[in-house]
Amino acid sequence: MESLRLQLSNALSSCVSVSSNQLYGVIVGLTVFGCWGILSLAEQPELPELQTVVQRVQRKKEGPEPKWHLFRWVNMLVVVAFACSVAEFSLNATAYDSNVLCKFLIAWSLLLCYFFGFFGVMFVHDLEDSETVTTPVSSKSSKIHPPASSTPFCSDVIQSKQTQVCSEDIKNLKDSEIAQLVLTNQIKDHELEKKLDCHRAVTVRRLVVQQKLASLGHSGALEGLPYQTDLDYSRVHGANCEIVVGYVPLPVGMVGPLTINGESFYIPMATTEGCLVASTNRGAKAITEGGGAFAQIVRDGITRAPCIRMPTAMAAAQLKIWCETPENFLQMKAAFESTTSFGKLNECKATIAGKNVYLRLVCFSGDAMGMNMVSKGTLAVIEYLRKEFPELSLVALSGNMCTDKKAAATNWLEGRGKSVVVEATIPKDVVRKTLKTTVCAIVETNLNKNLVGSAMAGVIGGFNAHASNIVSAVFLATGQDPAQNVESSNCITLMEETECGDLWISCTMPSIEVGTVGGGTSLAAQAACLKALGCQGGGENPGDNAQRLAKVIASATMAGELSLLAALAANTLVAAHMQHNRKPTK
Repeated sequence: MESLRLQLSNALSSCVSVSSNQLYGVIVGLTVFGCWGILSLAEQPELPELQTVVQRVQRKKEGPEPKWHLFRWVNMLVVVAFACSVAEFSLNATAYDSNVLCKFLIAWSLLLCYFFGFFGVMFVHDLEDSETVTTPVSSKSSKIHPPASSTPFCSDVIQSKQTQVCSEDIKNLKDSEIAQLVLTNQIKDHELEKKLDCHRAVTVRRLVVQQKLASLGHSGALEGLPYQTDLDYSRVHGANCEIVVGYVPLPVGMVGPLTINGESFYIPMATTEGCLVASTNRGAKAITEGGGAFAQIVRDGITRAPCIRMPTAMAAAQLKIWCETPENFLQMKAAFESTTSFGKLNECKATIAGKNVYLRLVCFSGDAMGMNMVSKGTLAVIEYLRKEFPELSLVALSGNMCTDKKAAATNWLEGRGKSVVVEATIPKDVVRKTLKTTVCAIVETNLNKNLVGSAMAGVIGGFNAHASNIVSAVFLATGQDPAQNVESSNCITLMEETECGDLWISCTMPSIEVGTVGGGTSLAAQAACLKALGCQGGGENPGDNAQRLAKVIASATMAGELSLLAALAANTLVAAHMQHNRKPTK
């Protein structure tokens, strides 16, 4: 240690004779050389097997990644050296002469020059980051992909007039080659159906998505997603889904027979929840053993409520009064019905909030669910109102008082779609034998759970055990809009013990939104399920089939309610799920 100290002392002594400019130049040069060496200590990372050609080129352009972590250790050493030198000088300052003081100053200058050089490296690093910020795929965060290069329009209503690659040319390419064109944005992925047949478009898009998922570490994620099937993708394109890569298979179970209004039904339910179909089937058995369910449509009308803005609150009030005058409503009705063959405007109710008027229009839509129909007719009504109220301004076609796909008191109280009430009487012997409980126990459970419990929770339309379970499963099987399960599951389940000791049950569902034509009902599998219910397509009279489907859903919901409440009353719910809803992981 002593010899090393003498060598360092001699080296510092020799530096005293060097001019300050020369010394500073040497220090800066050494600092730059050291920083360059650290920046060069980079290794090219290995790329996944399915990394695309485009990503490899981009990674190559970005260059190797410096080992920035080395700076942390160098900085620690420099800081420790600086602190030690200051401590050494402070403890022995009175014993040092001018030569030693000069050596300390030179050492401190070296350390300060290093710090200045380090800040320069960080400045260069920041510049590099700003230059590569627009790189499509970053090697630093390979799990973050850039936004899509384009967004498809619903049903391709708006189409691009420019074509980047000729359709006839790409048809002769291999699927993998077309996939590379998509990855390099020479072909938009949502345009594949225009350039290829629908089935091949799905195959190519699947290759594209597989490579994108592989870059996120999810190689082979789509292997379990079927796509080579008898599903007619040409029927899907422009109607049901965009950027299609396959379909999700859902098990479909059949519940039944369930007797409804003297007719037997076998009800398809698509679900992945074990016990749901079995439980609903038990309820259907009990209802049928008791003579069946009786269902009735009490109201039928889909709604749309545009938000209209008037210049003053008084003008808004005048609009409300005008719209609710019978002779004026007839003129609005004529304007609405001029846009549709089946739609009938039955009601108009205006609600005011200051300058805003929410015009809730109620339309009979035949066998269609009716959202497109009522929206088109609503625009015609708005145009007619402009003639009477030129100052009228349409804020939004849907003002959220419809109310679509949201829990709302207006649907619960005034209804939307099909309002259905269904009832049944279950003999006490059937309750005991099939449902494994007693009439008194199940009535008590329903009261304290569905009525008191739901009231304490402050629910809207949720006075039931699990209506949404059955509604969702039938919706998925029959091609309905699953998001409308929100309001379609509004339900109050009531139970009483009759004078004879039997069980009376009813379900009131004011807003079941269903259709048997349009949307997902045209797909083969969903159409088959509707056919099994005897309500595929349009009915003999407009609305017959859609109303039939609504009655089936309400009756199936009642069967599900009956069985679950019986399980809760008998405390067998958990045991049943453990038996039927659990399978060892393979």
